[in-house]
Amino acid sequence: MTPKTCILVGAPVQSGASQPGCIMGPDAFRTAGLAPTLEALGHTVVDHGNAAITHGPDVSHPNSSVHDLSETVAWATTLREAAFRACQSGDMPIFLGGDHSLSIGTVPGVSQHSEALGKEQFVLWLDAHPDIHTLDSTQSGNLHGTPVSYFTGQPGFEKVYPELSKAVPPQNVCMIGIRSVDPAERTFLSDLGVDVHDMRSIDEHGIRRPLKAFLERVEAANGALHVSLDVDFLDPEIAPAVGTTVPGGATFREAHLVMEMLCDSGLVGSLDLVELNPFLDERGRTAKLMVDLCASLLGRQVLDRKTRSY
Repeated sequence: MTPKTCILVGAPVQSGASQPGCIMGPDAFRTAGLAPTLEALGHTVVDHGNAAITHGPDVSHPNSSVHDLSETVAWATTLREAAFRACQSGDMPIFLGGDHSLSIGTVPGVSQHSEALGKEQFVLWLDAHPDIHTLDSTQSGNLHGTPVSYFTGQPGFEKVYPELSKAVPPQNVCMIGIRSVDPAERTFLSDLGVDVHDMRSIDEHGIRRPLKAFLERVEAANGALHVSLDVDFLDPEIAPAVGTTVPGGATFREAHLVMEMLCDSGLVGSLDLVELNPFLDERGRTAKLMVDLCASLLGRQVLDRKTRSY
């Protein structure tokens, strides 16, 4: 793999989730050896540290279940700017979460950079949940369930979240690993034409076929590809450190195959690593697995792996 300049941006966001702990995620990735692992593969790693927010204008929404809206909007603004800068200073920004509401900022920031290059933006969403609620439809009020609806330009976010320079077309979003969908989200997915592959589809047809088809579409469009990897994409038996565990997730080999195919494609330009809650982990087991998956994405091959004893 051609050596890359990997820009690490910590996003200690937990305002979008219901359980505290994701605030520790960025430093857990660092402690699990992300930087030295990537450097051992020949990449240059520049760590921009953890982003921070300042108190912005208070915002509210009629949906009384929505919580921590002002803080999440402040993170969205900060991370959008940080993502755009990271794209300009390196060819592989990696955003260390933090709950999945961080994508309210990172995806628009990456898309802004892609737009400047004249490239169409694509997003691969590896998650148990589609996260396509609007502020009106969410019943939990957890804003990590809203990023896809926002960055694809759906109505209801005006004057609340930052204005998008350009929305990601819903048909440019591919979701793999989905297995927990609320009724409102099911309607949105159908109406918008998002490319969705739930775990039943993966069980029946395997994980290679849908990913290969999506990557061929990205390549044909000469598009820019952002990958958003949620810990709960993985089965909780191998990755327990997440507050939204859903049984039946991707296996160790399925997850590595996805990363290896992404590496082979040469299309990935940016990456979210989200929802790591170290408070729920077992001796760093999940953090280490996520680092290993990132290494597979960036060139580590099966024969390079050493046996690990937990």
